[in-house]
Amino acid sequence: MKPLVLSIVGVLSFVFGSYGQQKEITTNLFSTYNTYKEGSLKERRIKHKDIQPLLQKFANNPKFKVSKVGESIEGRSISLVSIGTGKTNVFLWSQMHGDEPTATQAIFDILNFLDANSFSEEKKEILSNLTLHFLPMLNPDGAEYYTRRNTLGIDINRDALHLQSPEGRTLKRVRDSLKADFGFNLHDQSTYYNAERTNKPATISYLAPAYNYEKDINDVRANAMKVIVFMNSIVQKYAPGQVGRYNDDFEPRAFGDNIQKWGTSAILIESGGNYDDIEKQEIRKLNYVSILSAIYTIANGSYAKIAIDAYEKIPENDKKMFDLKMLNVSYNLLGKTYQLDLGINHTEIDDPKHTEFYNLGKVADQGDLSTYYGYTTFNASGYTVIPAKVYPKTLESAQQFNSLDALSILKEGFMYIPLLKVPAKLKSTSIPLHMVDTSFILPKTMRLTPGKNPNFFLEKNGKLVYAVINGYLINLDTGKGSFANGLILKK
Repeated sequence: MKPLVLSIVGVLSFVFGSYGQQKEITTNLFSTYNTYKEGSLKERRIKHKDIQPLLQKFANNPKFKVSKVGESIEGRSISLVSIGTGKTNVFLWSQMHGDEPTATQAIFDILNFLDANSFSEEKKEILSNLTLHFLPMLNPDGAEYYTRRNTLGIDINRDALHLQSPEGRTLKRVRDSLKADFGFNLHDQSTYYNAERTNKPATISYLAPAYNYEKDINDVRANAMKVIVFMNSIVQKYAPGQVGRYNDDFEPRAFGDNIQKWGTSAILIESGGNYDDIEKQEIRKLNYVSILSAIYTIANGSYAKIAIDAYEKIPENDKKMFDLKMLNVSYNLLGKTYQLDLGINHTEIDDPKHTEFYNLGKVADQGDLSTYYGYTTFNASGYTVIPAKVYPKTLESAQQFNSLDALSILKEGFMYIPLLKVPAKLKSTSIPLHMVDTSFILPKTMRLTPGKNPNFFLEKNGKLVYAVINGYLINLDTGKGSFANGLILKK
């Protein structure tokens, strides 16, 4: 890691050292972020209607130009926000995939920053040298249903050649009309990516896409690499070791690869996972700081002298993270005891309106997981898996269920609470117990199996010490754990 750290320090020293007494913009951007954060966008499930008042605000502002540049299949408008008078065009687009909104939020933070009176010298340099163009939501239909694909059922990011979708045609038309010098392709990636051979999540990942199978590096692609090296140095200050790099195998259908081929220096940014940041608000902040810093280095031209050698030193993305990794669990099966590692993940299950969600835990893998990592890692050596039991009393109402002392019941080995009538619309519970109907029957033998919802206790020296409920680990002595929700289970 030392050569990478040295190269990062070198990049920062060059970029900021060349400006003498000028304050380091990145530090100031980070410390003042809350001044510009768009407060109306607080959670990930952003809809088209949520950004319309914001777009209208900028449309009414003479500093900005807001244009309708297209429509989705279902007729939702696609808008472009532009600011600046410079000859260099920088084009940023987000939410090509409807369930990838982190950078959409950051774009509105950046627009608020550009509208404010502070950082006047830096903004003068940016806006006199660049014209910035922001397309905050390319796939509004996908955003409506919080799904990756558009209404046609295709991945817009694989539509650069056939241009079957109106959203893809809009992206191509805007890029061509701007003849953009730089393009920022803004996405979210799985939270289970890690920086290769480390236990740290790939909180931000980058790629300067190849424009041919040979992965040649011309000036266009080299400029993208230089900006990425610079952005990596920024993120390392606030999330050290949590940066990954995508494999650059050429994908002839992808927009990033083709935009690179068409002459725009394409920079892919993927927002991954972070510790205790379910709604990705800290990652949103990293997007804001690193993108604005990149825009500034493009405006003043300092990126041009950055060596691209450090680009290849960014660790590649790997996908070896679990939400919970448990080591050396003792598991009794058919009269014999085995030692297993367990990797447990949580899937978000959307409500019908795609505005909220609950979590469903699953065993993602089990066995020897020594090459994998966890956001939480628990050494279960000396602990034995004990099946959970059904509570012997049947409750009459959800209100009665919610008033239970969950920790006391868990300590007695019960996890499933029968209700006379389970509310039809209820999908999850807010306390660490499962609600079941009276027909619910547990299997006679509990088996740990990949793909199954993990619910069991960990016993040590004859005492139940931990509960694993819906894949969440809870200490029965302290009640502490990262619990989100229990489940409604029926036969």
